[in-house]
Amino acid sequence: MKNIVEGVVHKITETKTFGQSGFKKREVILEQEFDKFTNYVPVEFVNDNCESVDNLKIGSKIEIAYHLNGRKWQKDQQSDVRFFVNVRGYDYRILDESGATLNEELNEAPKQSQPQKVSYTDAEIPF
Repeated sequence: MKNIVEGVVHKITETKTFGQSGFKKREVILEQEFDKFTNYVPVEFVNDNCESVDNLKIGSKIEIAYHLNGRKWQKDQQSDVRFFVNVRGYDYRILDESGATLNEELNEAPKQSQPQKVSYTDAEIPF
């Protein structure tokens, strides 16, 4: 079974390099609209896949094929065990290319918007 997540490209981070081994990581943040809520999904591309997202545009609708990676972490024997999940993208397909290029987005002046006040009942909050 292939895992696919679909959304609009909200942000593309710069490639970051970690450690002596030169591990590279870059994130594509997808935006998904669900009724009254906006969901933001960070999908990481690592090492050789970092450059594969160079052609993506902010605002484009895409689907990403991914693997879920989980890991266990415990600071020491007395600490609680924590579990983390990463969404690691390995391929994508552009569904709608109507967005701005990354350079166009970075060169735009910041948009000023008024915050909207919205109140939700406990039953409407998805977490």
